[in-house]
Amino acid sequence: MDNAVLLREWFDRVDAGRTGNITAPQLQSALAVGNLNISLSVVQQMISSIGTGFGACRMYDFDGNGTMSFEEFLALNKFLQKVQSAFCALESFLVNFRGRGFLTLEEVYEALIKLGFSLDSPAFYTVCELRLGSEAPSFDKSKKGMVHLDEFISLCIFVQSARNLFNSFDTSKQGRVTLDFNQFIYCTANCRI
Repeated sequence: MDNAVLLREWFDRVDAGRTGNITAPQLQSALAVGNLNISLSVVQQMISSIGTGFGACRMYDFDGNGTMSFEEFLALNKFLQKVQSAFCALESFLVNFRGRGFLTLEEVYEALIKLGFSLDSPAFYTVCELRLGSEAPSFDKSKKGMVHLDEFISLCIFVQSARNLFNSFDTSKQGRVTLDFNQFIYCTANCRI
């Protein structure tokens, strides 16, 4: 059986109402079955629209209806597989030599670079510090510099969402944007997880 057929069976089991779409709580429950304990706010970020009009961006809710169709789910699955592969490549290497099931912040930084998220070191550590010092869930729940797969996925969703939002303002594709104060507020409000 090929992967798309298996994913279709899984999707249909999650879509209990047979609507052809799944909601964020349904996706969260299904991910938990696979031992991915991702907060509802992160799952909502995966499939929901962020804002409306100029600057709006979506992770995997391409039609903007607030749910996830099977085609959108396939795109999300591709992203999650890529993220999981990057994590597991480093984690497997480290388990063989150090017996760990997590990545340190430095290793997470390396994995993000391999995924194409070219944050500089100060930006990466600022994100980690802000998350660690805030009331929002941290990407390092234990606060010991150990990031597990579900936490790494949450971090990647945050960074991808921020990238999507940035790209919506970077119309010239130069890697730089100019924002007025209202746009800045809009961006900060829409990058929270």
